[in-house]
Amino acid sequence: MAESSVDEITAGGSFGTSPVVVAVDQGTSSTKTLVLDVHGSIVGSLSVPLGQQHPAAGWVEQDANEILDGVRAGLGHARELFGERIAAIGISNQRESALAWDPATGRPVGPMLGWQDRRTADRARALADHSARVRRITGLPLDPMFSALKFGWLLDEVDPDRSRSGAGEILLGTVDSWIVWSLTGEHRIEVGNASRTQLLDIETGGWSAELLDLFGIPAASLPRVAMSDEPTAAIDGLDVPITAVLGDSHAALYGHGARDAGAVKVTYGTGSSIMGLESPDARATASGLVRTIAWGTDGEIRRAFEGNILSTGATLVWLSELLDMTPGDLVELAAGSPDAAIDLVPAFAGLGAPWWDESAVAVLSGFDLGTPRAALARAAVESIPLQIEDVLTSADGSGSRVDTILADGGPTSNDWLVQLQADLSQRTVVRSDVAELSALGAAHLAGVRAGVWTAEAVAALPRASTTFVPQLDADAARDRRARWLAAVGRARNQPALSTPVPSTRPALVTSQPALLRASTNRRNT
Repeated sequence: MAESSVDEITAGGSFGTSPVVVAVDQGTSSTKTLVLDVHGSIVGSLSVPLGQQHPAAGWVEQDANEILDGVRAGLGHARELFGERIAAIGISNQRESALAWDPATGRPVGPMLGWQDRRTADRARALADHSARVRRITGLPLDPMFSALKFGWLLDEVDPDRSRSGAGEILLGTVDSWIVWSLTGEHRIEVGNASRTQLLDIETGGWSAELLDLFGIPAASLPRVAMSDEPTAAIDGLDVPITAVLGDSHAALYGHGARDAGAVKVTYGTGSSIMGLESPDARATASGLVRTIAWGTDGEIRRAFEGNILSTGATLVWLSELLDMTPGDLVELAAGSPDAAIDLVPAFAGLGAPWWDESAVAVLSGFDLGTPRAALARAAVESIPLQIEDVLTSADGSGSRVDTILADGGPTSNDWLVQLQADLSQRTVVRSDVAELSALGAAHLAGVRAGVWTAEAVAALPRASTTFVPQLDADAARDRRARWLAAVGRARNQPALSTPVPSTRPALVTSQPALLRASTNRRNT
């Protein structure tokens, strides 16, 4: 059942005639709808839970109609309470999804394959000889996470000879495509989401004919690539267009207020996503990171670098279950423990950025028979900021140091963890105190495009945040990172390194992080 806070708000209030902006954040575990007033304050919300199916090992499916029902429920609730005051609608969505549908019936012809789905791993390995070329065009490593291989799998199931999809009788898309098509009838995909399909040329912003041929995807089945702020047709029943669409991680970056090269955000969750805007003339990124399109606005494409860490919050969940406690209790236990010179490298499925080493193995080192649980807990928690710092160190290699980290995600509600990041990284951390940052970013862009705010006004909107500055001695932080890199070297069966160096092997990414929130309790320090 949906959990709503909108019912507790008096529609109208002190700003009863002012416009509002609605944002739908379609995530992996739920679909959330927020309503913002002209001051940028959240005046209503609705959350609809979303299920997953796992019909086989490594398979992750979701029901496209269930997703759509959640979106419609949120929009319907907003319309009921705010009516004609709704001036703009923004969408943020889970990325790298894939689904196919029949435009004649409007029904999916198979499940939606989620970003975690690994069923196409064998196909990815078969195309390994093309990996360098794929990365050169798309900025991404060849991997089952991205949509291209999933599109191929779906078509193999329902249209093996590609006759129907080649004639446009079967349409393909990501979650944003499905939502927009279902609400407006337009078959289109936002450019940032398109850049995660592994079919888009990241330089031109258009579909790559070479990659369509490589992955066996007919051009007639694909949506038109649209700018992030290109308005759709009006939604039936609302008479309001969607004026912004952004992938969830991209929306979080926009929600932080990042507009200039060098701004870097870290989203903490089951895994962690680090994303930063590139300079407009950049054509490559630092070793160990990937490139993506952040957004396209006013006809201009902004590109970003990204690093994905496979296990951060998931590490806490694993150890807390092993020790029969909650993740929040584990963090509290870690906070009360001094550094016991123990390292946990959580390479449960290899290592992601900046190493990209699928052969790495999980390593726990430095413990003995007298090691207490608290010391293990601290090693697990410290693995989060240390892995993030590895990526940030690689990002520094692009030419300028990242001095400030923009942080968001459930685990950041714990002050001690965020302070630990500032200490071990020796960087300032600005933590967003708004949990729904992706929805906030989509709402901000939608409001700008609809004229509710100017770009300057959005930049000035309140963004509740807390700043953390390093309190640990710089030499102590450097020594701690050096010990960590030695442990990473053991996990990779390589000598210890003073700075992160990615694997030279053409490894596939073995899993990827979600923007799911690993629950931790808040602790004031």
